[in-house]
Amino acid sequence: MTSPKSITPADLLSPEAYADQRAQLRKRIVELKKPRRIDVGPYATFYFENYDTMLQQIQEMLHIERGGDEQIEDELNAYNPMIPQGKELTATLMFEIDDPARRGTILRRLTDVELTAYVEVNGEKVFAKPEQEVERTAPDGKTSSVHFLHFPFPDHLINAFCTGEGQAILGIGHENYAHMTILSDATRASLGADFDR
Repeated sequence: MTSPKSITPADLLSPEAYADQRAQLRKRIVELKKPRRIDVGPYATFYFENYDTMLQQIQEMLHIERGGDEQIEDELNAYNPMIPQGKELTATLMFEIDDPARRGTILRRLTDVELTAYVEVNGEKVFAKPEQEVERTAPDGKTSSVHFLHFPFPDHLINAFCTGEGQAILGIGHENYAHMTILSDATRASLGADFDR
């Protein structure tokens, strides 16, 4: 079974239709996102994306900003790259630190942290590849608080991930931020649907 790989203008509800259905669509997406939101350590949260989460994000942006056809193209270009393409997982990684001064200090210690994010299945690690649309590290080494990541899986690990073989772990291996968490069965089931099998 394969899921859609890109969003087109034809997939979008009209502004009026979305406004009418917004409450129920948002409620549905909140439930969908629950097993796809994973905290790793005290500050990092991974939000695993798919066609449905990106479609909702685009509809929300259009609803809020009301930019018309020109905005539609911009939103499609921004969010389509984060729809998994059948042999990968994709995630938005956010470092959520409320205090601005503290946030700056911590992010300066996490240069290239996105390159150390991984999903481990049965003892084998799949490291993240950042979306290359924009540089995420400042000249002083400060990393961004938001990263867009792809985890490209080899076939044998897709099968292991989807069949529940061994442990599946999501982690960050940076020298200044080494944390991991075991993925629940509910998370594996939800993310497993992103793969073509």
